[in-house]
Amino acid sequence: MIFVPPDILGASILIVDDQASNVSLLEQLLEAAGYTRVASTTNPQEVCALHRKNAYDLILLDLQMPVMDGFLVMEGLKTNAADPYLPVIVLTAQPGHKLRALQSGAKDFISKPFDLVEVRTRIHNMLEVRLLHKALKAYSKTLEQAVEERTAELRESEARFRSLTELASDWYWEQDADGAFTKVSGPVLEMLGIRVEAFEDGADPGDNDAAGWNAAEREALRAMIAARQPFLDFVFSRVGADGSLRKFQVSGEPMFNSSCHFIGYRGIGVELTARK
Repeated sequence: MIFVPPDILGASILIVDDQASNVSLLEQLLEAAGYTRVASTTNPQEVCALHRKNAYDLILLDLQMPVMDGFLVMEGLKTNAADPYLPVIVLTAQPGHKLRALQSGAKDFISKPFDLVEVRTRIHNMLEVRLLHKALKAYSKTLEQAVEERTAELRESEARFRSLTELASDWYWEQDADGAFTKVSGPVLEMLGIRVEAFEDGADPGDNDAAGWNAAEREALRAMIAARQPFLDFVFSRVGADGSLRKFQVSGEPMFNSSCHFIGYRGIGVELTARK
């Protein structure tokens, strides 16, 4: 005797056979085994519409029927865009039809005349696979939704981070892997004395506007960036054309993509001179 779990017994089954006696026999067999959602039809032309409406977990399909045989029914079922999986066990008395049915998309076959133990076993095994397939599909959808939600959370978190850095600092900046500035928020260009065209061209602002910067501090900062190290509250200075000394403080961290490849730096900065 086969033990059938409750979720399998509650699976929806459609019996399709033009012989009412075969339909009655299968209905009695399934009901005796404990299946609770069994439907039937003797008209093969109704099958596709019924399946689109009810999304059966299993269809027991006779192959030899007038007007529309089981092979044509299976071709029609394949057009179901909502679920391309074909949950069909064919019923046939012709051994030569078994291979063709499997090649046409059927998942299994039951020979006529029916062996009741074989019928119960094949139906149980087919439903077990079908329900596992549906569970996997549902899990994949849940996982995809979770990834989308997490991505949205990360984007929102990044937006909040940038808002906070703009409030807590004078500028926010990002550089690509080659050291060219890609994003700047705040008056960093004016504060550091960097020409606007230097930023727009993606050039190294230090090379274009090196006058007045402390060379040792600049090299120390460049070394940390070249080593892809994070730095916190690094202080550097610049002497203006009028002889005034301006000090700046910057913090930064390297950025990596999902493949752990280095893609640049981001950070925040403040002018210490203006805060005295």
